[in-house]
Amino acid sequence: MIEVSRIALGGASFAMSMTLLVSACSAQVAQPAETPVSSTSPAQALVPLEMEVYAPEGTPLPRFMVDAAWPQMPPTMIIGQTPGLAVDNDDNVWLAHRPHTLSFSDIGLASDPPTALCCEPGPTIMQFSAEGEYLQGWGGPDYAPEIDGVNQWPRNIHGIYVDDDNTVWVGGNGDGDHVVLNLTSDGEFIRQIGVHGQTAGNSHPEYLGNPADISFVDGHVIIADGYINKRIISFDGIELDYEGAWGAYASDPSGGTREGSFDQSQASSNSDGGANPEAPSFGDIVHCVVSTAESLVYICDRRNNRAQVFQRAENGDLEFVRDIVIAEETGGTRTVSDITFSPDGEFIYIADMMNSSIWILDGESYDILARIGRVGRYPGEFTWLHSVVADSEGNLYTSEVNTGRRIQKLVFMGVE
Repeated sequence: MIEVSRIALGGASFAMSMTLLVSACSAQVAQPAETPVSSTSPAQALVPLEMEVYAPEGTPLPRFMVDAAWPQMPPTMIIGQTPGLAVDNDDNVWLAHRPHTLSFSDIGLASDPPTALCCEPGPTIMQFSAEGEYLQGWGGPDYAPEIDGVNQWPRNIHGIYVDDDNTVWVGGNGDGDHVVLNLTSDGEFIRQIGVHGQTAGNSHPEYLGNPADISFVDGHVIIADGYINKRIISFDGIELDYEGAWGAYASDPSGGTREGSFDQSQASSNSDGGANPEAPSFGDIVHCVVSTAESLVYICDRRNNRAQVFQRAENGDLEFVRDIVIAEETGGTRTVSDITFSPDGEFIYIADMMNSSIWILDGESYDILARIGRVGRYPGEFTWLHSVVADSEGNLYTSEVNTGRRIQKLVFMGVE
C-alpha cells in the first residue's frame, strides 16, 4: 500500500494572493475604455496549489506556486480551448488556441456591429515572455498555402513545437487535418508534411492521420500521428524524407485507424472497454511526442493510461525502453496527456487529463513521487488539462481545453 500525505497550503498567504489579484483586476476595470491597460508586468500573485506526496518522508521534491497574474493578456483579447504549448530558447512561451471555440457571448466586441464592450479572439498562435508580456500573435488560413484549391491550415489546431532555430511547427486533429506545417517565428510558411484531406493508414510513408504533436531533435522530425492513425513517424529534418514509423513497443504500426473524423465527444468514450496499459498497439489517441538530449523519445498513449519510452539508435530506429503507467484504472478522458522535464532532468512531469493533476516522477527510477493540482477552475486547479511544458528556470506552464480554455504558470520555488 502506498502511504499518501496531503499538503494543503492556504490560509493567510492564499488570502493575500487573492487580494492582490482582485486589486489588479479592479485597477484594470477602473480605467476608461479608451485608455489601454499597461503592458508592464505587475507583481506576481502567487497562490498555493494542492499536493499529494507518495514518496518516503524526507524525499526532496520540487515545489511550485501558481502566478495568478500571468499572463497579461491584451485588454480586449480572450483565448479559447488551448491545446498546445511550447517554450523557445529564450524562455518565451508559445500557445496554440482555437478561436472557433469561443461563443458569441465571449467575443461580442468582434461582432459587426459590436454587441458588447469585450472581447475579441486572440490570434491562433500567440507568444508571451516568461514574465507574461504579450509579444506577438498570428495564424489562420492566410498563413498557409493552398494545394489543389484546399487551404492547408488546420481546422482544429492541436500541437505546437518551437525548434532550436525558433521555427514553429503546428498540427491539427480536425476534419481532414492530416498536415504538419512549419513556419518562421513571425508566421511565414516554410514547408509542410502531409496534405490536408489525404490519409492512407499507419503504413503510408507520406500521408498523416490527424497528427497530435511534433518534436524536432538531432535533425529528426518525430510526429505523434495519433488521432486517425496510431503510430509515431519520423522524417529527416532537412529534406523531410521518410525515416520510419513505429507502433507500441517499437513494433510495426498496427491497431487499425479511426473510422471517420475525430470529434471531441470521442475523447471521453469508454466504448473501447477501458484502458489497457499492456496493449500490444497504441490506443486511438497517440497524444504527445517529447524528445530529450539523451535521444530518448517519450510517447503519450493517453487512452491506455501510459507513456512509452524509446531510445533512438544511431541508425535512426527506435528501440523500446519501458512503460510508465499512470493511474491505470482511470476512465473518461484517461491520464497521460503530456510530458516535460525539470531542466536538470531530475524530475519528470506528466499531465493527467482526467485526474486534473501533474504527476511528479523521479527522472532516473521513474518512481512516482507526488501529484499536484486537482479538478477545478481556480488557480492551481485544472479542467481538461492538456499540455505541460517547462522553461530553463524550472517553471511549468499548463493549458486546458474543452471548457477550461486557459493557461497557467506554476512558478518553481525550489526543491525541498
